[in-house]
Amino acid sequence: MSTIAHAAHSSHRHIIGGDEVYQEEIVHSATLRGLLAGGRILIGWTFLWPFLDKLFGFGFATPSERAWINGGTPAQGFLNNTTGPFDGFFHAIATPFADWLFMAGLLGIGVAMMLGAGVKLAAWTGTLLLFFMYLAEFPLGQPDTFVAVNPITDSHWIEAALLLICAYTLSGDTFGLGKWWAKIVGNGWLR
Repeated sequence: MSTIAHAAHSSHRHIIGGDEVYQEEIVHSATLRGLLAGGRILIGWTFLWPFLDKLFGFGFATPSERAWINGGTPAQGFLNNTTGPFDGFFHAIATPFADWLFMAGLLGIGVAMMLGAGVKLAAWTGTLLLFFMYLAEFPLGQPDTFVAVNPITDSHWIEAALLLICAYTLSGDTFGLGKWWAKIVGNGWLR
């Protein structure tokens, strides 16, 4: 069989979100689906854990006395301590509303990614949250912040990339509620 004929034979035609997408058989690999689902669950836990730690103050990043349930301010402390070109903006939005929005974001993104339902919406809101966190710490490696290995990119970029990869590879369909969720909301932005 010629290479072109083999490529045509091994491709499958799928319709995702109204767009025709051609995928090679490797996309249907159980190993790849498992890795994508594992990445989705891992990044979901990356958002859910700080929610729990900031809510209850387990003592990892948040001591008990600064827990949200003990009157702590999970977003305000971070926002008020930013230094850099965007500190005026972040100091201005450091309000109790920012605490609620930040905690709701961590919880919603974490739960959606771990369950595999609403992954696309969670990925984009998570990317937006990571972008703001990146700007709050920009430029990286400031004397008042952590020492950056790379002065431009950091883990926020990697986490955002993983969120978006999970969203657009239907990772919620494996070890998750993605297929069930798609029957309810369709394949649009809420998927």
